[in-house]
Amino acid sequence: MKSEQNYIKDLSDIRQMMERSTRFVSLTGWSGIMAGIYALVGAYVAYRMFYSGDEGKFMTQMSDKPETAIILQLFLVALIVLALAIGTAIWMSARRAKRRQEYIWNPAARRLVVHLSIPLVTGGLFILILVLKGMMGLIAPASLVFYGLALINASKFTFEDVKFLGMAQIVLGLLGTWMTGAGLILWAIGFGIMHIVYGIHMQWRYER
Repeated sequence: MKSEQNYIKDLSDIRQMMERSTRFVSLTGWSGIMAGIYALVGAYVAYRMFYSGDEGKFMTQMSDKPETAIILQLFLVALIVLALAIGTAIWMSARRAKRRQEYIWNPAARRLVVHLSIPLVTGGLFILILVLKGMMGLIAPASLVFYGLALINASKFTFEDVKFLGMAQIVLGLLGTWMTGAGLILWAIGFGIMHIVYGIHMQWRYER
């Protein structure tokens, strides 16, 4: 007959199999850290674009309507940051899945992408409307709020820690709607510093 330790091991194996079938567990802490670094670099570039001429306008200029050229440059910076973050996350997740002898594009990953995409696409359309209306001061807060909602919506299909990151993003976004002049700072904190902190936490808790 099996010993108690063997039964415990069997139960642990069954639990891991069930978790892998319902949750995407190939996310890595380093992908979060790198995403945060990309965001901080992007925020610095945006800062130079907006505020290089007059430091005194730091808290007010985000509420003004910038030139079309600056808007296009900002979108280019945002797309580059997004592409780097997503590309790094996919590459690192694929490497981890390979080490664990798993498929990265499994049912849990598909559910994660679907539930993550709905708030993100909605937020992207909402931000586009803000741009067309000239409400530049609300772009950074809106991106934080919708990103936070996306993380919370997708957290049930990956690590639960993602939910807390989403809550922090929403709080920063709501604060940014009150302090529109500080939108870029809050954006850097949310997408930059919070991602780095989250990545370090994930690395320490799940991958050490």
